[in-house]
Amino acid sequence: MADSEVLPSLAGDPVAVEALLRAVFGVVVDEAIQKGTSASQKCHYSIQKGAAFLGLGTDSVRVVKADERGKMVPEDLERQIGMAEAEGAVPFLVSATSGTTVLGAFDPLEAIADVCQRHGLWLHVDAAWGGSVLLSQTHRHLLDGIQRADSVAWNPHKLLAAGLQCSALLLQDTSNLLKRCHGSQASYLFQQDKFYDVALDTGDKVVQCGRRVDCLKLWLMWKAQGDQGLERRIDQAFALARYLVEEIKKREGLELVMEPEFVNVCFWFVPPSLRGKQDSPDYHERLSKVAPVLKERMVKEGSMMIGYQPHGTRGNFFRVVVANPALTCADMDFLLNELERLGQDL
Repeated sequence: MADSEVLPSLAGDPVAVEALLRAVFGVVVDEAIQKGTSASQKCHYSIQKGAAFLGLGTDSVRVVKADERGKMVPEDLERQIGMAEAEGAVPFLVSATSGTTVLGAFDPLEAIADVCQRHGLWLHVDAAWGGSVLLSQTHRHLLDGIQRADSVAWNPHKLLAAGLQCSALLLQDTSNLLKRCHGSQASYLFQQDKFYDVALDTGDKVVQCGRRVDCLKLWLMWKAQGDQGLERRIDQAFALARYLVEEIKKREGLELVMEPEFVNVCFWFVPPSLRGKQDSPDYHERLSKVAPVLKERMVKEGSMMIGYQPHGTRGNFFRVVVANPALTCADMDFLLNELERLGQDL
């Protein structure tokens, strides 16, 4: 999920997007802000897609700089807002991220909220990936400031492993915002003279009509696991990610991209032919070709599947997301042993 955006930009969740545009702002943004020069490599693609779906165009999204760890830089957010206003555009929303897709970065929400408050901007937090960390007393500090957000997107089907699909949109608003945005008052479905409380008819609040009761998956899991059970699941994921990091440090030919603060563990496998040759002019180009080769080998072998990607100026590296509650330290050992076996001839 994403890094940082100033708008006229929109959150990745279509419901949040339409809610903000139609009900909160009640305006059509005619002037798009020119796209920033910073690359949007750390931003979730749904931000751009949401702007396109709404007719704002992808150029209406202004990308805010991130630091070397992938966190939004609040000072650049302030600068981008000033630039946008000087160009005659109307910024109205900032989309921050708690748990980016690749590096697992958490934006500094308190500082971002301060900027939004000064400028009267809606703060949306994409916590689809990292929102579940709030259930851990040990690690919830990563989301400090999220209580100041106007809206939050959260996907229990990610870190909590609820059945797909299970997504939540949380709003500070108490004025029945979603119904005011999407309600069509279809008399053949949403009769107002039913014998029960018609507020229970939630179907008129969403974009689609027929839909599954996705919240039941979260409710059942929470009832079965309890608060402490879900907290243990989160803490175990962090502990296992830390175990993997320490094992990577012990082994020749494995190099961390950075120390993780979440359960995204990013690293390079440096094959025997490249070890000790970091100063070679073609080192990074050759290293970038290693992950795709190993991915093909592991898939054809049927032993495991690990994602890889480039990131900014960094060439392809592996990204292990330690989220499955069934994983153990033995699985982490197998992963590293298998990489070494598959790459020993490279």
